Formats: sequence, structure tokens, C-alpha cells
Amino acid sequence: MSRTLFSPDEQRALLREREDDHFHDECGVFGIHGHPEAAHLTYHGLYALQHRGQESCGIVSSNGHEQTVHRGMGLVSDVFHEKTLAALGGRHAVGHVRYSTSGDSSLRNAQPFYATTDGGPVAIAHNGNLVNAIPIRRELEARGAIFSTTSDSEVIVHLLARSREPNPEERLIDALSRVKGAFSLAMLTDDALIAARDPYGFRPLVLGRLDGAWVVASETCALDLIEARYERDLEPGEVVVIRRGRLRTLRPFAPAPREAFCIFEYIYFSRPDSNLRRHNVYSFRKELGRALAREHPVGADLVVPVLDSGSAAAMGYAEEAGIPYEMALIRNHYVQRTFIQPAQSSRNFGVRVKHNPVHDLLEGKRAVLVDDSIVRGTTLTKIVHMLRSAGAREVHVRISSPPNVGPCHYGIDTPTREELIAHEHTVEEICQQIGADSVGYLSLEGLRRTATSLKGGFCDACFSDEYPVEIETPDVVPQLSLFRQADEDDPA
Repeated sequence: MSRTLFSPDEQRALLREREDDHFHDECGVFGIHGHPEAAHLTYHGLYALQHRGQESCGIVSSNGHEQTVHRGMGLVSDVFHEKTLAALGGRHAVGHVRYSTSGDSSLRNAQPFYATTDGGPVAIAHNGNLVNAIPIRRELEARGAIFSTTSDSEVIVHLLARSREPNPEERLIDALSRVKGAFSLAMLTDDALIAARDPYGFRPLVLGRLDGAWVVASETCALDLIEARYERDLEPGEVVVIRRGRLRTLRPFAPAPREAFCIFEYIYFSRPDSNLRRHNVYSFRKELGRALAREHPVGADLVVPVLDSGSAAAMGYAEEAGIPYEMALIRNHYVQRTFIQPAQSSRNFGVRVKHNPVHDLLEGKRAVLVDDSIVRGTTLTKIVHMLRSAGAREVHVRISSPPNVGPCHYGIDTPTREELIAHEHTVEEICQQIGADSVGYLSLEGLRRTATSLKGGFCDACFSDEYPVEIETPDVVPQLSLFRQADEDDPA
């Protein structure tokens, strides 16, 4: 993800526009060095990472002497075609998919960012949030820098271009030593692919091999699609330099007080078939569901997932509770933002376009509705009402994560603290507001206990309010998170 920077008035306007009930997908990065089909493989890698961003995408390739770039708005399959991929020659490439945002949704914010420096051309694909981006940007602007995007990722490009270090990897290290927060990135020079993770290791980044070529990607599912062999995860604070087919690893940053891998990558963001730090995402989500069933049992006739986010947890809940798992809520996967809404329709039309209950399964039944999180509660309120309208006698909501009490500052755009339903209301009030018979969240202790099976430390600040890195934002700019606009009845 690359966070967009807006004025306070613009931010406040954007905050009023959000009606979606889930966190955003974040960005995805992919890079390959030393393969004759570099651009095509990057295209397929981005295709596998499409869930991490649907607004824009791009690929920059290099033949060892010059770089070629193609970026566009929309999905990977819409932006790239055989003709555009054929023009992206060379054996090295980096690619990026960007999440959807409100405000400045334009091509200028599409990545990878490309710049010509006195050390040669560079292209950077970044996933994360820089918590001190605004003060650095203002400092650079005061010294004459001209920014062409509203993304915090451009700060890295400017810092790199101004560095006096002798080679690209040291310039990148110099730039990254100035920033704070989350970064997992891939940088392409004429002859090298450089990958780096921040010392806290907030966001994922993995390393693979394919026919002698080196590959870096946000998730292992991208390696699977191109049939690359997973080698390992990049370690927090590690910088990998790949040049002339050889890999060199550097550890230039001071170690962080602790590792802080985003636990929400396991809960929601990453694809279920991906492995994060050698642990399968789907299996972990099932374990969360099992823990949830132990903490919040209920007499019921069936367990219903909110697809697709709650499916694995619902399966785990059903198995632990001994209650049948039924897909009594069907999701339409072919809904686009351009769907034309009828002039006369119910205010729940947008949710009904995406979800439809199976009446025969729900009639007269006690249902456990399982999802991964409740952010604002707007969508879940409509789904609960939908199940009741389909004949459900009782609807018990179970959430496979703790209540979201704080925003994320490290790569996830979330509502402000005041807009998070769990910050403003007790569980009993949330239950009444969404119209359920009961609501049960997995406890923070239950989440942490389940996560002990995973190696390394986690960031769970959105649940615990314990932030590993302090946010550096000038007082004149409110600490507001920006998020995708989605009307209440927008089917997307």
C-alpha cells in the first residue's frame, strides 16, 4: 500500500464517504531478475496478487541498459495485453498492484515509481506506510523538491535521488534509514534487483527461484502461479541485492525492539493458499474459528460464513462446535462498480447484489454467522437483516478477531478511531445495533494464544492499541486514515 496525503478538508470529506464494512486490500509487489520472460512472469505474479490492490498496476522492465515502463488504471488483466507485454523487453522486471483509494485516484499514483537519477534509472514498488512521510516531504519541498504524486512512497524516490552514496543499494539504504514505519519494497536498476523490509517486518516479502532466476513477491501464491520454488522470507531489516545472477544479503539497519508482523495479514489480507513465514494462512484462520467456538459456543442449527472473508474461520468454528457448515449466504463474484442500479430499489440493494441467502437452509433455523471482523457494522447489519428476512429464527454473530479499537498506520487504510464501531460501543450495544441475537468476538488473549504457533512477533495495534512505532504527523494535519469511497448501495 502507498498512502495518499491530502489536506485536512479533503480528508474530512473522504471520511464521510466510506460505507464499506471491511478493511482495504493493501498493495502487492513482485520482482524478477535474470529470466527471458521477465515481464510476462511479472504479469502473472501480479495477477496472483490482485487481491492486494485493484485500482492500478504497473510493470517496469530492464534489458540491462535501459528501462521500459507501462502503468494503467484498473485490473492487471485490463491494463496489460500481449502487445504491451511484448514491449517490456529484458530479463529483469518489477511490478506493483495498488489498492483502491478515495481522493486522488489517478495514474500519477500508480506504481512502480520510475525516476532517472545521476546514478541511473530506478523503479520502486512499495508496500507499506511511512509514518514520518509528511514531515520529510515538507522538508524536501522546502529544499526545492517537486513532488509529482500524492503518495508517501515518492518520498523514498526523492531521498534516494539526493543521496551521495556510490551505488544504488547504498543509496536505497541511505534513503530508507531516514524513513520510519512499514516498507516491503522491490527496486529495479539497469542491472540489479534490490529488495528490502523494514526492521519491524510489518509487511510480508518472500524470495524464490525459477530456472536460475531470482524472484521476490509479497506472497507465496505469486510464486506458486509461476511455478517458482519458495526459498525463504526476507528477514526484518534485511536488504537483498541481486546482480549478475548472484544474491548478496545486507543488514544495514539497527534492529527493532521487536518483530511486528501484521497479524491482520493472517486474519484477512493474504490469500488463504499463501504461506506467511512458513505457516499456511487458511490453516491459521481455521484455528481462529476453533478458538472462537471454544470462547463463544451457542446452540445453533448451522454455521454460515460471510464469504469469502469468514469461510475458513466458519469451517473451524463448525468443526469445533459440531454444527453443520452451510453456505446459506451466496456471494456474487462478478459484481463490478459500474453495475447500474434500478431507479426504484431498496436501500439494501448494494448488499443484495453481492449476497443472497438460501431460504430453504435458513427457514426456521438458528444460524451462527461468522466473519473475520466488524469495522463499522453497516454491511453486517444488512446481512443479519437479510438472514432474518430469509426465515432465520435466530442469528448469532461470531467474529474471528478481537474488536477493532484503533486505526492502522503501517500499511492498512482504516476508518478513524471514532468511526470504528467497537471503539464507540460495547459488545452489547453492537449486538443491538446490528440486530443480532448475540455477538461474540475472539478475545485478544485468544488471538495471541492461537498465534503462539507462529514464529516471531506480531503487531496487533488495531486490537490492542499498542503501536510499535510512533506516528510523526504535524499538528496541522490531523492523523486521519484515508480509504476507498464506496456508497452504501454500491455493489463494489
